[in-house]
Amino acid sequence: MKKLSIIGECMIELNGEPFGEMRQSYGGDTLNTATYLARVSPPEKIEVGYISVLGTDPLSREMQKRWREEGIRTDGVLSDNARYPGLYLIQLDSRGERTFLYWRNQSAARYLLRHPDYAKACEYLSDSDMIYLSGISLAILPDQDRYLLINQLEKLAKQGVKIAFDSNYRPGLWESEQKTREIYTALYPLLSLALVTFDDEQALWRDKEVSTTMQRLNAAGVKEIVVKQGKCGAFFHDFSGQQGHITTEPVSNPVDTTSAGDAFNAGFLNGYLQNKSLSQCCRQGNRLAAEVIRHKGAIIDKRATQHFLAEFNCANQ
Repeated sequence: MKKLSIIGECMIELNGEPFGEMRQSYGGDTLNTATYLARVSPPEKIEVGYISVLGTDPLSREMQKRWREEGIRTDGVLSDNARYPGLYLIQLDSRGERTFLYWRNQSAARYLLRHPDYAKACEYLSDSDMIYLSGISLAILPDQDRYLLINQLEKLAKQGVKIAFDSNYRPGLWESEQKTREIYTALYPLLSLALVTFDDEQALWRDKEVSTTMQRLNAAGVKEIVVKQGKCGAFFHDFSGQQGHITTEPVSNPVDTTSAGDAFNAGFLNGYLQNKSLSQCCRQGNRLAAEVIRHKGAIIDKRATQHFLAEFNCANQ
């Protein structure tokens, strides 16, 4: 069995029209990935654990209950009596593209490394085969805590734990581009796997081509690289230096692209943790993302994804 620990933040989601009908749920980039990965992975092959902080309020308790029902381990989810989860609102346009409004400045997850029981989460991390985090996982932390987390990840990487990272750049969460670049640059040499979106790389690094992103990350020490480009597919660079491009399945009328990249990461990681080729992993990511964008919300009905459990874990795939 492979153990994957995912560090991040989950928030309350409101999805709908302002001053109109709203659907309440929950989501967050890393939690979305954790949920979809747990759904498509047999528990005897892949264990998915989440590392975060929630409140002790009814919403926080209900979220943890639902995560466990999805098959996510919550041993590393700490409780904060003084703080609550953050909140975000999704607004969709006619093409299914989304914009977000956030209320998260004092969310419990921001203070993960300052929690008195953080050592408990560290124990879970040290027992992992892989640790996955995103740019948002780092952005929400106080600056001193970002460096502390990177130092801890460096020690774990030296012990053989693989580190995977989705850059998921959100400018509004960072003090400046310079600070984001500084933090990412400190993390890159530790990475076994980078799962990045080309739009984010353009915004932060001014990359003009996917090849520019590949070359920059490879030069920084990242061992294996995937660059997502939405409907244009995914590009990869593996450990041996081989590169390739995997196209997507066309989706004529996407409903909601909110967690397309998160779903891709889940499908990809399912294959990666089973030692499949990067091309196979990208195909799985594309397949899962294509299904997710046909539905509303960050986390869609479980029935819509249940067939991937057999498809992704077929012995002769």
